[in-house]
Amino acid sequence: MDKELSSKPSVNGKERRNGRKGRAAATGMSVERFFTTPGVDPADELAWEYRSASITGEDGKAVFEQKNIEVPKSWSMLATNVVASKYFRGTPGTPERESSVRKLVARVVDTLTDWGTKGGYFATDTDRETFHAELTHLLLRQKASFNSPVWFNVGVEAQPQCSACFINSVEDNMDSILTLARTEGMLFKYGSGTGSNLSTIRGSKELLAGGGTASGPVSFMKGFDAFAGVIKSGGKTRRAAKMVILNAEHPDVLEFIRCKSNEEKKAWALIEAGYDPSFNGEAYSSVFFQNSNNSVRVTDEFMKAVVNDGPWTTKAVRDGRPMDTYKAREVFREIAEAAHLCGDPGLQFDTTVNSWHTCSGTARINASNPCSEYMFLDDSACNLASLNLMHFRTIDGDFDVTAFRHAVDILIMAQEIIVGFSRYPTERIEKNSHDYRPLGLGFANLGALLMATGLPYDSAAGRNYAGAITSLMCGQAYATSARIAEKLGAFAGYAKNAEPMLGVIRKHRKAAYNIAPDGVSEELYAAQKAAWDEALARGEEHGFRNSQVTVLAPTGTIGFMMDCDTTGIEPDIALIKYKKLVGGGMLKIVNQTVPLALEKLGYPQTQAQDIISYLDKQETIEGAPHLKPEHLAVFDCAFKPARGQRSIGWMGHIQMMEACQPFLSGAISKTVNMPSNATVEDIEKAYLEAWKRGLKAIAVYRDGCKRTQPLNTSKDTVKDTKAKVAEPEAQPAVKPEPRAVRRRLPDERRSITHKFSIGGHEGYLTVGMYEDGKPGELFIVMAKEGSVVSGLMDSFATSVSLALQYGVPLKVLVDKLSHTRFEPSGFTGNPAIPIAKSITDYIFRWLELKFLPKEDETEDAVLAAPTVEATPVAKPAALPAEVVTPALPVSGLSATWLNQADAPPCHTCGAIMVRSGACYKCGNCGATSGCS
Repeated sequence: MDKELSSKPSVNGKERRNGRKGRAAATGMSVERFFTTPGVDPADELAWEYRSASITGEDGKAVFEQKNIEVPKSWSMLATNVVASKYFRGTPGTPERESSVRKLVARVVDTLTDWGTKGGYFATDTDRETFHAELTHLLLRQKASFNSPVWFNVGVEAQPQCSACFINSVEDNMDSILTLARTEGMLFKYGSGTGSNLSTIRGSKELLAGGGTASGPVSFMKGFDAFAGVIKSGGKTRRAAKMVILNAEHPDVLEFIRCKSNEEKKAWALIEAGYDPSFNGEAYSSVFFQNSNNSVRVTDEFMKAVVNDGPWTTKAVRDGRPMDTYKAREVFREIAEAAHLCGDPGLQFDTTVNSWHTCSGTARINASNPCSEYMFLDDSACNLASLNLMHFRTIDGDFDVTAFRHAVDILIMAQEIIVGFSRYPTERIEKNSHDYRPLGLGFANLGALLMATGLPYDSAAGRNYAGAITSLMCGQAYATSARIAEKLGAFAGYAKNAEPMLGVIRKHRKAAYNIAPDGVSEELYAAQKAAWDEALARGEEHGFRNSQVTVLAPTGTIGFMMDCDTTGIEPDIALIKYKKLVGGGMLKIVNQTVPLALEKLGYPQTQAQDIISYLDKQETIEGAPHLKPEHLAVFDCAFKPARGQRSIGWMGHIQMMEACQPFLSGAISKTVNMPSNATVEDIEKAYLEAWKRGLKAIAVYRDGCKRTQPLNTSKDTVKDTKAKVAEPEAQPAVKPEPRAVRRRLPDERRSITHKFSIGGHEGYLTVGMYEDGKPGELFIVMAKEGSVVSGLMDSFATSVSLALQYGVPLKVLVDKLSHTRFEPSGFTGNPAIPIAKSITDYIFRWLELKFLPKEDETEDAVLAAPTVEATPVAKPAALPAEVVTPALPVSGLSATWLNQADAPPCHTCGAIMVRSGACYKCGNCGATSGCS
């Protein structure tokens, strides 16, 4: 059983150096100066100011506040709030509380530089000073950032935990299973994420040594899930970050595939029974498997059986004997159906993952971290860092290859220093971290960079450009790792993995030479090939200091810290953004990447201004004056704008992953968002294409799938429901009561359908009419079918339909139900009803406009006057014009609402979060739901 890590650090693994040429002399590294000037503090080159940081929740109350914070003037208010609330250490309100970004960065850089000195990383004092200055510059200028645990812990604890991502093993015995539960719990407590492959646990149809049958991995998953739900993450209220994997050949694979979707259906039933449907509410807290991402590990053998419609046989864990045989396509279909219903499971392509494995001489890769970007040996950890690509644009809009390469050198050196001085949760993870030294350098702002360069995200040229940058980053990182190995020795496990690792480096290099030059500058194209030439040559001579160097993480919180418009590999969400002001409030602005793109595309300033003005007013760039049709694709975003039609299709996301994957040690954290009307067949096609295109993993998320019913549950189902409740119960024969006569609609009748949107909640009203044009039935179909809102609206529509058919005047219903106030409410986009106080308010004001004569209409202008009724209904006065500001932006952020309205609320401030890779991030306070 693993023990807690001792406090004694391993100084850069010197005890375990055994590179190809044996133990190297620790002569230290020479560090070149590029961004900074000798004798000048990089912090003094920035303009600074004092601000007050404040984060308010959905109820308007402050959830965080700190005054007099020293911040670079160039940093946004959001970056200020995120850093102050997440990364400043010390008890708020005490002298020990940090209050300066300058001092925060110094705390981290001073510590890393001190560690580097102790570890023999610097050849001279000048090299040490240069490293300190260059790293400070990169961090203060928002050109790079480490993962959150570095900011949390470095310089605060003597031996800090610095890694965000962990992979844990489990064996087929109770001792190991319970140890895994404990290890996961401790990781969740400190805010890190973990993943495990449970295929080593025997299936539920296999026998135990003492007789009887085993529980199976899915049963143990319930226990793991319960621990994760209770402990939460980082001691906060958010869900733990966790990945659970099962191999497709495991005898319980079908139970695993169905487990989360079956629980989803239970949650629906609880919601329909009236339980709280929110992300942390009673409905979802009462069902299992809500604290993890689930993935099925499939081999090429399985995928070929799917393509060829062949059989698939599961195997016993203990002895490998054949168990059950299915049609491979049936298993694949089950995976797609479950993902269509609840978003899980995703797929990890085992053969592809292990064909790019640098340390296959040690063991195979079985699992990943929660977001699927870190894939390596069991019982290992990875610290992450990301580069902000937009800060490597030149004045002319080109990519600064030289600056980027130097930044990679500094970051890889800093991350390598971190490895040996970090704390790890178990002895096995500590040993593997020191023996194999995996790193996870990545980037953010790719989507913004492509747009600013005038390249569509979904284009061959855009993909070539992205692939070349990723290739340069990884090639340069391996070359730097080999230079460090020359001075300090290769990683301890290199000797038995030299052949497979060099083989992988050659595969990377071959892919670099196969990038098409379209869209890539000559300098960038040549540099990325040269980087791999150097990496291979130096690696063959000296080995490598690190077994892995790159991943593409979601960059949630640190993306806010760097003021990135886009995170990780993602495209931009929308062309309209909302910016927090220093003095409070929000400012609606056109995405600042748009002017850069128009300039790069050659539009004169006057035409560019016309286009921007149109975008600002219409909230879509489609139809803008002067804009050439061939340039429209440059401005396509992840989500369709409220008033436009264009967006990036799901295949465009997969193709971008395909372009970058050959140049990553690990994988890519990305969920392929699909529209709500995507079919099971679409998901099957997405999974199949991902395998064919060489991705290591894929997860899909059909917008609106959470807390919903299948999309084929629509009006026909509503009609069936009405039929069951339409007839009143028989009355007693004695003392008959007066009965209203039901006026049924003809079998064929005219109808009108109206689409609406209220505060990001979309739906359709369909009114069936009598021959005289009067309304006789109402159908309400919400985009969030199956949610409590949709269920109530369905029942409500049935009640209204019956009321109309039994003769209740529409005016009575309008008078009673217009202007009722509850959530969701907000702007509607309908000029006749610009703001709705609730869905009910909108429905009856629309019915009033459509079906009541003018003399019967309720005038909004007199709402302030008292209304005398038998049952008084509170009707607020009309809002003054200056108060009419959207609680949520009409687009931009609302584009996110329209497409991800079922995302969870932020655990810190309560705002609705958005997807970031396979996790979620909060645009209000910067919190994340994954392993940040």
